[in-house]
Amino acid sequence: MEPISMGIAVGVATALTGLFTTFPKLYCEFQECCEDEWVKLNLTGLKMDLDNKLFGQHIAKQVVLKAVNGFFTNPNPKKPLALSLHGWTGTGKNLISKILAENIYTNGLQSAYVHQFISTLHFPHPEYLSHYKEQLQKWIRGNVSACAKSMFIFDEMDKIHPGLIDAIKPYLEYYDNIDGVVYRKAIFIFLSNAGGERITEIALDFWHKGSKREEIQLKDLDSKLSIGVFNNKNSGFWHTSLIDRNVIDYFVPFLPLEYKHVKLCVKEELVARGYEADEEIITAVADEMTYFPENEKIYSDKGCKTVATKVDFYL
Repeated sequence: MEPISMGIAVGVATALTGLFTTFPKLYCEFQECCEDEWVKLNLTGLKMDLDNKLFGQHIAKQVVLKAVNGFFTNPNPKKPLALSLHGWTGTGKNLISKILAENIYTNGLQSAYVHQFISTLHFPHPEYLSHYKEQLQKWIRGNVSACAKSMFIFDEMDKIHPGLIDAIKPYLEYYDNIDGVVYRKAIFIFLSNAGGERITEIALDFWHKGSKREEIQLKDLDSKLSIGVFNNKNSGFWHTSLIDRNVIDYFVPFLPLEYKHVKLCVKEELVARGYEADEEIITAVADEMTYFPENEKIYSDKGCKTVATKVDFYL
């Protein structure tokens, strides 16, 4: 670039920087920022997505909707919102995290204010536990400093090293601020397969009694789930102070999915791709899935996790 052109470019950049600094609202018109234009709960959209995309999870829908709406309507929450989602793979834990992100942040999961951690990817080596704790604290502190309404999603909690998650306990407590940083408007979501077996036992018990699945309530699962996760050595929550100190606001159970729910997942996948809901394809994909227990064959052992891959075969 020639000196004159370079000078003009630098001048324009400097002028824009000065303009955006002077008028931050103008900056938010062009770039994501931590303001209502980019970070705001779309309650109507959240309800619609939960109804149209999440199947067989009446408890999770009710709890998450109530928890998130209550959190956002409170102008001065006493602590961050902490949700712990539990259930077998493919039951909708990642999906509901995605739905939440998309209805709070304009850029959804791609938002600069949504941070995802996968235990086997980000914390693979137990011998580096101290290092992970320090880095995790710095990461959370820095990102909440940049945006108080940040969201942190921790996936594969059942594979995380016991004790690591205790590093963030101070940020989930009832503190006005910690070293000048306010964490009370942040959201923490923990995803885990831990507790899936206990949830299935309770769901199966209802089925054997002839009770409807929809009759299962949070109170039937809540205490059993939190105690089971706390005492499960294969859980990242094993003997963690996050449970011991009651800083998890809701333990959200995800029920195992039945044949009819798998069919709904297949239908949604077809429609999302722009295809008609072909009943033959829907039935064929659902029939390919394997179900348990061995005798009753009620629940899909992978939930809806492999539906997208199986649909590929028929298109």
